[in-house]
Amino acid sequence: MFATCLFCNQPLGANTTFDAFPIGRRLAFDAAKGRLWVVCRKCERWNLSPLDERWETIEQAERLYSDTRRRVATAEIGLARLSGGTELVRIGAPLRPEFAAWRYGDQFGRRRNRQLLIAGGGIAALTALVAGGAAVGVSVAGFGWAITQIGRVLIHGSEESVVVKVRTDNGRLLEVRRRHLAESSLARGSDGTLGIDLRYKNGQSHFEGPEAIRIASLVIPKVNRFGGSRETVSAAVKRIEEGGGPERYVEQLARRAETLTQVRGRRHKFGRKGRVGKTGLYGLTSIDRLGLEMALHEDAERRAMEGELALLEAAWRDAEEIAGIADNLLLPEQVTSSLEKLRGET
Repeated sequence: MFATCLFCNQPLGANTTFDAFPIGRRLAFDAAKGRLWVVCRKCERWNLSPLDERWETIEQAERLYSDTRRRVATAEIGLARLSGGTELVRIGAPLRPEFAAWRYGDQFGRRRNRQLLIAGGGIAALTALVAGGAAVGVSVAGFGWAITQIGRVLIHGSEESVVVKVRTDNGRLLEVRRRHLAESSLARGSDGTLGIDLRYKNGQSHFEGPEAIRIASLVIPKVNRFGGSRETVSAAVKRIEEGGGPERYVEQLARRAETLTQVRGRRHKFGRKGRVGKTGLYGLTSIDRLGLEMALHEDAERRAMEGELALLEAAWRDAEEIAGIADNLLLPEQVTSSLEKLRGET
């Protein structure tokens, strides 16, 4: 394989991902047609690899593309970034959307275990304190309310803790405390996507569109303080897949979220009084809370990567025409006919 671009003569770079094909940082492949290109990062032109160097690399690239956590696709082209820095461009029908539970299972599982250890340690200390008081004849009956409140804080966290600071598109910095999550709600925006009524220090505002998505992606993880069990994560993954993907799932959730997250407490200056763990954003089911966090995370990755897809698709169409000519020049006519026949039978 050549090490420099055929079009601009600049180095194509190297990768440590493919032992049989260490050239290039961005590789494009079409498993159905058996084609492999190295995309020049300088001029963005696609360099077709020799026939005898493709097959093992294409097979490995397909496996890595399927397994990677960071990928986005249109109807005909997909982009994935591997942990080692190599980028793969996959040509062909997209794989089934893979919101695999393993992607989020570790993340939510670690969060769950960490919070359970913190809460469990605090409750154990509180229990020991109560037992110690009883042992020396001190009545704890009069401290029942205080003990209940301490236990509540250990489980749900302090209501006055600042959990996130949100900077809006117009530059305002909003300080959101944990109790504000119980007084914030989701709704369907005027454009049909997710909207959020966010409660914060000394105020409440309504957000829609991309800004609402961004803000929700900041506050929902704070609602999911305890992460989720493997079963809950799997159920959330299934719900997203059945909904048709992250974007459609968020839109579907927005239709019913207004009822689920409605705050019905007494009125105050900035809305209604909520209860941590019960109302507002806490009103979503555990499955929907995790599902929403997953979907918002995926949507953020998609938006970050999808800008490149349009350029990649246009470049691929040009490169495909050249590749078709180049490959056909190297193959006898009878071989081409046999390949077409085999494709028709599969």
